[in-house]
Amino acid sequence: MTTLANPSLDTPSPRPPRSRNFWKKQALSYLVILPTLLIFAVMTFGPILTTIVYSFQEVNLTRASEWVGLHNYVRMFGNPLFYTAWKNIAVFLIISILMGFMVPVFLALMVNELRHFGRFFQTIVYLPSLIPIAVALLVWRQIYAPDGGVLNSLLNSIGLPAQLWLQNPDLAKPAIVVIMTWLGAGGSVLIYLSALQEIPTEIYEAAELDGFSPWQRIWYITLPLISSRMQIMLLLQIIVVGQVFTEPFILTTGGPANSTVTPVLELYRTAFERSDFGLASAWSVSLLVVLSLFSIVYVRLSLGRESIQY
Repeated sequence: MTTLANPSLDTPSPRPPRSRNFWKKQALSYLVILPTLLIFAVMTFGPILTTIVYSFQEVNLTRASEWVGLHNYVRMFGNPLFYTAWKNIAVFLIISILMGFMVPVFLALMVNELRHFGRFFQTIVYLPSLIPIAVALLVWRQIYAPDGGVLNSLLNSIGLPAQLWLQNPDLAKPAIVVIMTWLGAGGSVLIYLSALQEIPTEIYEAAELDGFSPWQRIWYITLPLISSRMQIMLLLQIIVVGQVFTEPFILTTGGPANSTVTPVLELYRTAFERSDFGLASAWSVSLLVVLSLFSIVYVRLSLGRESIQY
């Protein structure tokens, strides 16, 4: 006895053609959001394009700008401070990764393991992020003060010599990274906590039955499962540290001996202290190029993480 194959099961049915009413609805939807898209494009890409154009001009606020070609870039690359600023950023990045990258992970693991008062400690960890950055930096400047500062007074009380935390080129960058970590750890902890809470508890229960110690559970289960989130946070940290400005501006003004000057700080000085907007625009373009590379990687990893299922 022979049976006829069902065509609907063997081959997929062709997709019905789009009706004219469907395309009318789509067009109407795009018309509704078109003003928002235009405003976004003007407010986002307009300044970027203007900055790129200004980087090839001698910008003057009282008369028409003059086209100078690559002159601003020649001046920028010929300035030794350009290389000093980017070298400082590289050191900032290395110190922030060594000192600050694992701190939020460690805090998140500790808070996640708490059976009681977990919400309370989440609030405590996040509190520094709520303090206005200018106020926090003024408080830290008093903590780091060479005479009468809290940190030096603590060192003297245990018999250790006082240090010039913000006046010593070797200590200024680590001191600033400590503040940056203190200010930014709260938000990172919450992100890691959300990742930890996505891990099914059945995995940990099976690990306990197999005799895993707490350290083994963290090393072989927790860290591998949140590694994609850690990669994204690492790239985000690189992007944020690459734009550091407020801390050196308020605490050290780029000193001592230009040891904490950054591209954004020098960009600010060039534009608003020396009114050299063409050269400042060239600095901005260099910063845009470098950070765009990391931003592209960040976006690709963010999109890739959406497909990961625990």
